[in-house]
Amino acid sequence: MYKLCINLWGYVMEDKYVSVSQLTNYIKGKIGSDPNLREVYVRGEISNYKNYYSSGHRYFSLKDENSIIPAVFFKWDSGGLKFEPENGMKVLVRGKVDVYLEQGKYQLYVKEMIDAGRGDLYIAFEQLKKELREAGYFDKSLKKPIPKFPRKVGVVTASTGAAIRDIVITIKRRWPLCEIILFPSLVQGSQAPKNIVDQILFADREFDLDTLIVGRGGGSIEDLWAFNERIVAKAILSCETPIISAVGHETDTTIADYVADLRAATPTAAAELAVPDINEIKSNLYNLDSRANNVMKKQLNSNLDKFENIKSRTLFKNPYVILEKKVMKSDNLMAKLESSSKEMVHYPKIRLSNVKRSNVFKDPQSILHNKQIILKTYMDKLGVLNPLLTIQRGYAVARTDGKVVSYAKDLKKDDELEIEFKDGKVNTRVL
Repeated sequence: MYKLCINLWGYVMEDKYVSVSQLTNYIKGKIGSDPNLREVYVRGEISNYKNYYSSGHRYFSLKDENSIIPAVFFKWDSGGLKFEPENGMKVLVRGKVDVYLEQGKYQLYVKEMIDAGRGDLYIAFEQLKKELREAGYFDKSLKKPIPKFPRKVGVVTASTGAAIRDIVITIKRRWPLCEIILFPSLVQGSQAPKNIVDQILFADREFDLDTLIVGRGGGSIEDLWAFNERIVAKAILSCETPIISAVGHETDTTIADYVADLRAATPTAAAELAVPDINEIKSNLYNLDSRANNVMKKQLNSNLDKFENIKSRTLFKNPYVILEKKVMKSDNLMAKLESSSKEMVHYPKIRLSNVKRSNVFKDPQSILHNKQIILKTYMDKLGVLNPLLTIQRGYAVARTDGKVVSYAKDLKKDDELEIEFKDGKVNTRVL
């Protein structure tokens, strides 16, 4: 028996049971036909966030204190998103509610997302700043010094507007010796980042620049956003020419400001940092010239005083006085020399004469005989004192430790003695 019944869609069915797909499709149809769910605006906190970079789709949940709803943000809907969502971030989303048939759950299909508090551009700015800082883009060790006296300064900015006008006027006023080369670029809009990058690279590779100024006048964060793009930061970092960033006014800071070698608050300030003030240089040169002249005058006056002191000395007033003293001293030395030379010749002659009159030349044999007699006399005296002769006469010589012992009092018990006799030596001990 088949029981006829009307199903959820009004069709007559043989069975009161429907399939899961049928029920899910019915629910999907109900939700899809509800005009209140076709476009919803929801405030919530992101959780379970996943970004599938291969497809570009983002999956997450929105929650508050009491409920949670799954959500999906497809790639084709998220192209205008300026920041990367994060867990815990409070956001405002616009989308629709629909049923995901395969899992039988309703979810939020997001079409637009903004930050609930700070704004999506601000979030994107902070995220990129953090990423580039961690990558080393802002390291001080990479900052190149700005030349003090540039010959050529390039400017990447709009060809019309206050920025280029202020830069040109300031440079011409401060340092008219410098050549200014403009590299016109878009500074606002979707095409601006690539245009800025192209001009930076072109200026760096094709022109021998000393400094490159990159910037524009002030504006909202949307107006300045071209200078917050990653490709612009990368171009500035890779540029070999020192870059001064001049974007906006003092309260506006962009990624380009952090990456550049030097940041200026305004285009006018960038021009002032790029070139010196010629009037200041002239003033410094004048001061240096005055100081040099004063030092030279002081040194010249000092030397003149020294010269006057030297001129007043006796040597220059009456130089013959010194000459006379030198002449007299020379004469005295000559007299002493003559006297000494005479003595040196006279006394040797006398000694030679005495030697000639001595017996050395008259009777040398008699002198030799007398010396032999004197020598024999000394030898006889030495023989008397010779201890060996004493031993030959029958005496003995006692020694201890190689020294002759003359007195018994110098000995003590058990001292060893060496006694030398005429025919040999014996050793003994004192009792």
